[in-house]
Formats: sequence, structure tokens, C-alpha cells
Amino acid sequence: MTSPVPPPSPEGPWLVADIGGTNARFGLVVEPGARPAAVAVLPGAGHVGLPDAVDAYLAGHAGGARPVAACLAVAGPVNADLYRLTNTGWSGSATALGIPHVELLNDFEALALALPHLEGADLASLGGPDPAPDMVKAVLGPGTGLGVAGLVPARSGWVPVPGEGGHVSAPAVTDLEIEVIRALRADGMSFVDAEHLLSGPGLVRLRHGLGLVDGVRVEPLAAPEIVARVDDTLCARTVDVFCGLLGSFAANVALTLGAHGGVYLGGGIVPRIVRRINDSDFRRRFEANLVLSGYLTGIATTAIVAEQPALTGAAAWLAQRVADRESTLTAPGAPRSPSPSPQARSTAK
Repeated sequence: MTSPVPPPSPEGPWLVADIGGTNARFGLVVEPGARPAAVAVLPGAGHVGLPDAVDAYLAGHAGGARPVAACLAVAGPVNADLYRLTNTGWSGSATALGIPHVELLNDFEALALALPHLEGADLASLGGPDPAPDMVKAVLGPGTGLGVAGLVPARSGWVPVPGEGGHVSAPAVTDLEIEVIRALRADGMSFVDAEHLLSGPGLVRLRHGLGLVDGVRVEPLAAPEIVARVDDTLCARTVDVFCGLLGSFAANVALTLGAHGGVYLGGGIVPRIVRRINDSDFRRRFEANLVLSGYLTGIATTAIVAEQPALTGAAAWLAQRVADRESTLTAPGAPRSPSPSPQARSTAK
């Protein structure tokens, strides 16, 4: 983490990774400006820790090349070169990887950094105008958890802003949503936050809560089954409630960050239900603010449907590090874009 970032080459590529609670996704950048290649997804359960997963990926996919730099996006707290994944037992120091230069990011920081590099088939509109360029952007994503981050334009590139927005209060608006939360609390949940409803486990809780409200005992289903059972009335209703809550939550994020550059939705669930989101109450709920509805009407909402976008963001961060250094060397005294705080950063995913 102390050495400068050298440019990538086939013999000395950049390693980029998105390390989640279930899977570890890896790729290689072999030339400046290239998107990650040799992408592979390794199950976390098959490895004892991050160094073991990195070694396994390099042995199977790098063709003998050794990375000269790496950027790893992890779903958990980051503090300098230390990491701890929220939903697994993996923790340690990036120095154990044996790579000359390693950058650690929170996973939603990396996803935010990918936004300026996504286009065309990488994205799907969820309503509103085209995203405004060169303005603050926001990204959120329901998956294993609910991640949130911002992206702010600077003199040279973009600055990611991580946060813990997934753990704000649940964005319940309708009588039914309030009844569901009351039912879940009566059933043993002392507190219900946004992530408790807007995530994979959240879909399971929502379906259970709707059953409680209806006085119906329901057999538990996993989130993928709930999404897939489009002809099941309770599953379809669960997804509809989920989309409405997601619209209100996305509006809260947009208002908090002033995200005139658009609100982008990623994670593991949204790409599977883009059409259902567009057919739902999502966009109406996004704009439904009695004081600032016009403000929200002018903000785009967009789904990220690209494969492994966090790898693109990790590569963009290393490229920006190279650009920052070259700018400093060629123009002594020129201001540099600020770097993320070395304080602990986390978003459960």
C-alpha cells in the first residue's frame, strides 16, 4: 500500500476483486484503460481466507503472471490495510497477499466508482430523465445486505463516499407497510431497519410479515424462490411491497446526497426484477415527496445490470491513483483530489 501504482501489463497485471459474503469475484487488468478480463467467481466457503482465495484465482486464471498492484473491494469494515468481512470469518491484513501495492475499498465504494464507466447495455432505466453528467451520484443495492454510497466529482476524477445508509429506519409509508413492521416487531424483532426489509433476507421477512398481517401461516421460502414464483399471490405481493419500499428508500438517499447525477441500483436482486420494478409503484414512491417532489422528478433512477461492476470500479480506482501521481509529478504543487478517509468503512452486503 506504500509503493506507487505501476501501470498494468500482461506480465504484471492489476488484480481487482469484489469479495462478498458468499462469493469472491476476481479479474485482471492487463493494459491501461482495459476492463477486467479473466473474470472468475470463487465460492468463499471453499477457501480458508482471502490470501488462499487470491492464490487459488492466480494459480487458475493468471497464466503465471504476478500482479504488480491490486484493488480489493470487500463487504465489510476497512481500516488502512486491515479488513474484516461482515458475513464471513475472513479478516486480516492486505500485506499478507504479497502484492507490492494493495488498495482496500468497501464494496459499495467500488460500485460507486464504476458508475462513470457504465453505459449502454450495462444499465436499464427505472424512470426519470437521463442522468446528469458530472454531478453527485448515488448507488444503493439490496443483496445479502443493503449497501449505499455516493460519488462526488473532483478536479481529477471522482471521490467515493461510503456510508451505512442501509441501517437507517425502514422507509414504511403505507398502512400495510406499517402493519407489517408492527407484526414483525410483535413476532420478536425489536427493531426493523431498512436492510431488514430491503435485502435477500428482507424479502423473506416481508413475506413472513404479510402472512402475519393476513393471519396466514406461510412456509418459509428463500429470496430467489420468492422472486421466481410470479404466479404465487403472496410472493408477487411481497415483491410489490419490496419495490414500493425501495422507491421511498432511493428517494431518501437522493435527497440526502443531492444526487442530481442519478440514483443507481445494484446488488444481487435488482437485475433480476427490472421489469417488475418498472411495473410497480417504485418510481411514484420515489417522486412522492410533498415538499420536494419536483426535485426528485428531475433525478434519474437506473438499474445496474452489468456483470461484476465492482471490478470495473476497483480498476478505475487504481487508474485514478496512477493519474493522481502523474499529475503531481508533472505539475508540482497542483491540488490533488482528496482520498477516502483511512477511518473504518463498512457496508454489509
